[in-house]
Amino acid sequence: MANDKTTIEQARALYIQRRTVTDIARTLDLTRNTIYRWIDQYGWDRLRTEGSPKDVTEQRLTALLAKGRRTAEDREDIKLFTNILERLEKLERQDQKRQVSEVAAVTKGETKKRSRNLSRKAKNNFTGLDKDLLMEQFRASQYDYQFDLNGVRNHRVRNLLKSRQIGFTRYFSAEAFVDCLVSGENQIFISASKAQSAVFRDYIKKFALDWFDKELKGTDKIELLTDNGLANLYFLSTNSMTAQSYNGNFYFDEYFWVRDFEKLNKVAGAMASQKRFRKTYFSTPSAMSHPAYDLWSGERYKERFRKRNQEVPEFPAEQQLRNGAMCPDGAYRQIITLHDAMARGCDLFDLEELELEYPDEEFDQLFRCQFIDDSNSLFQLATLQPCLTDIGDWRDFNPDHGRPYLNKPVWIGYDPSRTRDGACIVVMAPPKRLGGQFRVLERIRMHGQSWFYQAEKIRALTEKYTVDYIGIDLTGPGSGVFEQVQQFYARATPIHYTLESKTRLVLKAQEVIGQGRILWDSAWSDIAAGFMQIHRTTTNSGQITYVADRSQRTGHADSAWAIMHTLINEGLNYRNLRPSRYVFGDDHEQAA
Repeated sequence: MANDKTTIEQARALYIQRRTVTDIARTLDLTRNTIYRWIDQYGWDRLRTEGSPKDVTEQRLTALLAKGRRTAEDREDIKLFTNILERLEKLERQDQKRQVSEVAAVTKGETKKRSRNLSRKAKNNFTGLDKDLLMEQFRASQYDYQFDLNGVRNHRVRNLLKSRQIGFTRYFSAEAFVDCLVSGENQIFISASKAQSAVFRDYIKKFALDWFDKELKGTDKIELLTDNGLANLYFLSTNSMTAQSYNGNFYFDEYFWVRDFEKLNKVAGAMASQKRFRKTYFSTPSAMSHPAYDLWSGERYKERFRKRNQEVPEFPAEQQLRNGAMCPDGAYRQIITLHDAMARGCDLFDLEELELEYPDEEFDQLFRCQFIDDSNSLFQLATLQPCLTDIGDWRDFNPDHGRPYLNKPVWIGYDPSRTRDGACIVVMAPPKRLGGQFRVLERIRMHGQSWFYQAEKIRALTEKYTVDYIGIDLTGPGSGVFEQVQQFYARATPIHYTLESKTRLVLKAQEVIGQGRILWDSAWSDIAAGFMQIHRTTTNSGQITYVADRSQRTGHADSAWAIMHTLINEGLNYRNLRPSRYVFGDDHEQAA
């Protein structure tokens, strides 16, 4: 019925999106008089977001882009609103150029008072730059393999698969900063967490200081005054993105590790829907089961041809992508491994040392850009993605504070180094109530450090947090660490690895992860990668055990095992245990 609550709510939502009354009536099969009556009756005019003509046009365009199926009329409207936006932005740039002219006139000495007023309006003034000198500074700050990307900067879509730790976040920070200063276009940085997006910001602030001796002002947004007008640098985490608020070139960092990629990619695409804007995706690989894999592999594009029974276009092979290639879907793709970076000037790594530290499968994923096949893993990416979060959203945890978690209890898990991997310590906030959520507050990884050094790291954590439990694997140097820890924390719990104990650790982790009872920061993508490496296998006597890669080396997935050493403290049968008389509130223990 026309007056049912659901229909009214649908009409209200469409009206707030600035859809026309005629469009709403046609969409919901109602009369226009009915819509007008509801507008007056419920006061919907007050609900529409007030704003400039540009804001209104962006809202209308966003609403059309978000529609699942678009009519021919919708497509015409998209073209119309896009053209209107371009004209409005052209007028905006002309107005900004007038502001620039005023600033230039003031710098020639018109009036000191006017200069002070304008400088207050333009905190980050970069007018009158020497563009040639800027490019020289940009070039000098990058390795060859990084600056190669500047040659393909003008492709509308770039999709890059990269090795870990080869400086792409730093390069793209510089590229976007330079482009912003030269073109006056907005630049948008999208990361899985606030901490990750802050890395872009900090790099750009350092470039401004090194190149121009200027201290940039701004946090989530930095506004620059350029010769082409005002332009903004936006630093977004994936939970703060709204298509209505931003437009410009976007850089999507570590997109293979974000939750809800399909949804986020639609929002990001709307930000760069105008033809002058560019999209850059770059990431280390995760698993082939990740929704972004179809974007990388071209399967999403190929599916269109399969549905039409047309010949499916062929995409470049991996070896071709090592040199970079334009693909049939119009995107430029490239794979940059650690070996590629080293061949083009990167001197930051000792390859032989890395190959000793990391088992083959982990090395392939981290440095050779190989995807994990998690189809046979005990922990699949689909179950691990809900564990990813933004630590910056945790109001009861402040990593910069002397007591980051105040006096609330934590558990510590330690996984020792074995033949080829590193050691790891994790600090876990246990559930405040039975069956509640675990949170990884801190994670420390160590390579090549003595057992005494590692024990001292644990000692420092006992002074920083209120520690209720420490679980230590006794394998190899773990025994030395355990003995040392016992001297300052007598209640430390030894974990002896046997077939039975490993089974208990894995079963507990499967239960906690499967029920969505644990969270860790999205920046720690290697935690999920480590869990995905864990497989079931059999011993020589035919008994089932668990290893962290197919070649049966257990010196692997250190963060995952350290986490399991804390989770097991809850026990497998925790629901049948008598509940505590106390629960932990936000600041103090409170009687239950």
